[in-house]
Amino acid sequence: KRRVLPAVCRADLVVAVALLLVLALPMLLVALLVKLGSRGPAIYRQERTGLGGKPFVMFKFRTMRIDAEAESGPVWAKRNDPRRTLLGKLLRRLSIDELPQLFNVLRGEMSLVGPRPERPCFVQEFSGRLSGYNQRHQVPPGITGWAQVNGWRGNTSLERRLECDLYYVNNRSFWFNVRIM
Repeated sequence: KRRVLPAVCRADLVVAVALLLVLALPMLLVALLVKLGSRGPAIYRQERTGLGGKPFVMFKFRTMRIDAEAESGPVWAKRNDPRRTLLGKLLRRLSIDELPQLFNVLRGEMSLVGPRPERPCFVQEFSGRLSGYNQRHQVPPGITGWAQVNGWRGNTSLERRLECDLYYVNNRSFWFNVRIM
């Protein structure tokens, strides 16, 4: 019988605290650079869908201008997105913009590893056209996941990402998480 992990396990919390202790000063520097580089807050807050389909607010370093979706409404970021700030290009390429999600892990809203959380409007769209999409919400969303380490991140095939996410959901274990990290 497969051992079921708690929603957010203690290892997540221990690693998140350790990473925040190590990365506190670099994260403070990034926040300062974001703030100095463009108007608006350094931390971007965005509603995402988490465990059990419940919404939560996810934190990221802001990489786009503050009015990025004023004209278009909710859209996915794309390669060489013109809405990015100068510093945002670097932060996204190196995934440094994701570091504030360690606070989401401490709050129990995310895990270090799991399917990447999507915005509710996209969850509604994808669940309507991709069979099994909502099964992703049986586990906490993660800062990284099986789809991401296999190259399926950002504006890539939804079907391949879902395939990886469902493989993770069905094979989740402490050692699989370690392998992904």
